[in-house]
Amino acid sequence: MKRIVGLLLVCILVVTLIPNNVVQAARKSDTNYSDFIRGADISMLADVEEHGGKFYQNGKSQDALQIMSSSGCNYARIRLWVDPYDESGNSYGGGHNDLKTALALAKRAKSKGMKVLLDCHLSDWWADPGTQSKPKAWKNLSYSKLKSQVHDYMKSVMKSFKDAGLTPDMVQIGNEISSGVLWNDGKVGSGIDDFTQLGELLESGIKGVRDVAGSSTKIVLHLDNGGSYSLYDWWFGSLMKVKPNLDFDIIGLTYYPMWHGTLEELQWNLNHITKAFNKDVCIVETAYAWTLSDGDGLGSSFSSADEKTAGYSASVQGQIDFMRDLETVVLSVPNNHGLGVFYWEPEWIPAKGAYWGNETGKKYIGDTGILSNPWDNLTLFDFKGNALDSLSIFSQPKNNLISNPSFEVDNSETTSPSGWNIWLGNGTTTTTAQTKWNGYSGNYNLTFWEKQAYQASAYQTIKGLPDGNYTLSAAIMSSGGQKTCQIYAKNYGGSEKNKAIPTSDTGWNIVKIDNIKVTNGQCEIGLYTIANANNWVNIDHVILRKVD
Repeated sequence: MKRIVGLLLVCILVVTLIPNNVVQAARKSDTNYSDFIRGADISMLADVEEHGGKFYQNGKSQDALQIMSSSGCNYARIRLWVDPYDESGNSYGGGHNDLKTALALAKRAKSKGMKVLLDCHLSDWWADPGTQSKPKAWKNLSYSKLKSQVHDYMKSVMKSFKDAGLTPDMVQIGNEISSGVLWNDGKVGSGIDDFTQLGELLESGIKGVRDVAGSSTKIVLHLDNGGSYSLYDWWFGSLMKVKPNLDFDIIGLTYYPMWHGTLEELQWNLNHITKAFNKDVCIVETAYAWTLSDGDGLGSSFSSADEKTAGYSASVQGQIDFMRDLETVVLSVPNNHGLGVFYWEPEWIPAKGAYWGNETGKKYIGDTGILSNPWDNLTLFDFKGNALDSLSIFSQPKNNLISNPSFEVDNSETTSPSGWNIWLGNGTTTTTAQTKWNGYSGNYNLTFWEKQAYQASAYQTIKGLPDGNYTLSAAIMSSGGQKTCQIYAKNYGGSEKNKAIPTSDTGWNIVKIDNIKVTNGQCEIGLYTIANANNWVNIDHVILRKVD
């Protein structure tokens, strides 16, 4: 059962830009998003099916994985517990995600063309910031033997997957490990700031994976509370101090808009941890409600208060709107280091008995709570298993239609950036608009500045557009003080839309215009300003894409 732990820390936010070429490999392109991860955690699927749950699309019974795959889902996340059974062999429930179950789910996912992220909890049952219990068989091991056990366990798991022809594409070492792993040996937080043993335990687990899969399997370290920069700065900063060469690839984040801050806070965190720690980032857990109703009548995780906090309606359209906005956030991470998003348990429909646990599980952790499915109103299927229209969130993001979106094509400072039209008002000098070495993404951005009052615009007209709904976004940094400073979209068949540029107090902001409904096959987008002397504005990482 998911536990939500809040960390309230005060921090000073420092913007640090590093050259593009020192950051590790990321998504391939800033215009083509075919490699963007559109994943789903499917760990409850077998349990739901065993308790009679069935899935339908257009009234026809189908395999849930086939429905998701056909909708565009390209990755499956699968939970793995060490030994989720009591001494008599009774399952704790909640998916009974042992090695056999994980292998079976991985085989099904791979058969549908999906890649696999294996989420190793390093525990016999649910592990999260509030509980990181050692497996029963590991409890009395010395610290030295525990390190060896973690290595040998991960190596054995990977060998089982490799021997079955199912080598995972990604592996998590632990789940939501902001408080560490394998308490108390690998515990951090609550006054424990020494990450030495946690770093050594993670290192042992990573080596176990590498011994079998080499570098072909990417290693993920996953924390909760994705909107908290202070948490990630503290945690990864502390870890990298004791293990500066720790061999992992991706920072995974849990982010739910009702519990983990605003999308703006998430954007800030993603941008800065990517640059600070030279890692790709991926949202490995998220979801949103399609209704406020309760499918099993036993209580739900999502309430009307959560709806108010998150700011999206608890509806199918609300799910779509949130996920499209989240998608924009991840696509806006500099240098294409936002890998994608995993939706948590979209198939956990209210099949009676497919609960977060059973009586054996409750006894194991000493929990007196009600056995239920608290997730049934956050799925992508209705209570009877019918596919919802929000399955469209798995569709591949449409390509970025902007030419030279990050001003890198010319590879130099220029007053005429490729693909862009520059307009200057009367009396404005030709050097007012030019690319500069200070990029949000890559090395360059476009800067407007002049020591006297000026007017300027940079724009593109994109033609041959299919009719439909489009979104424009850009990274913007501004001194403020201009009479007018805005991004805009016009000549698309509707009234001009524009968004004022905020003054930058802490660095770059992502400014977005939604619901650009193209009806005439074209759209002009741009940045326009009427500025006073010494006002400046920078723009970079411009995205125009269809979001139907």
